[in-house]
Amino acid sequence: MKKAILISSATALLMAGGIAVAAPGDRGMRADTNADGAISRAEMTASLNTRFAKMDVNSDGYLSKEDREAKRADRSSKRGERFAKADTNGDGELSEAEMESARAERKAAKFARADKDGNGKLSQEEAQSMKGKRGGKGMRGKGDKRGGGMAMMRNADTNGDQKISKAEFTTAALARFDAADANKDGKLTKEERQAAHKGQRGERNKRGG
Repeated sequence: MKKAILISSATALLMAGGIAVAAPGDRGMRADTNADGAISRAEMTASLNTRFAKMDVNSDGYLSKEDREAKRADRSSKRGERFAKADTNGDGELSEAEMESARAERKAAKFARADKDGNGKLSQEEAQSMKGKRGGKGMRGKGDKRGGGMAMMRNADTNGDQKISKAEFTTAALARFDAADANKDGKLTKEERQAAHKGQRGERNKRGG
């Protein structure tokens, strides 16, 4: 049961952190630091190192139940902060007006992040990027529930100690990278990512059927 909990939490984090080389949309291409349209193995490794350090909350060199609990506490704290910010009159409740105001503020913040040139308008590319970020998260969540990430994380914990070391994390991610690298040139293009995603989705559908 403990291992299942670890895998469930780690899956969501790792799929967001680079192991899901075949996620739809462009978010997964963030590792392409030189913007040449492809992720090299070196870029992927650097991205994984950064992600692992961020997820290893207690800095013990492993992704574990303790990291999961720390993340949960942090999310709870942030939810409390957001509630307090939205509760402008401090009565411990959110009125319809307060909720609407909070939604408008979030929407404005998203717009500002997407408006790269700060001209108060979104280009077609900026608008598409904003839509892609919203859709990517939903798709990743659905993929996790279908079990692809769960199986991956079971395989990542190769010694069965209910922890995922940095070496296990990196090995699992690079195995996914190599599998998606169709022409074996050591780089992963957006097209290869999309093709790998379609293949994984087809396999999951077969197992589900």
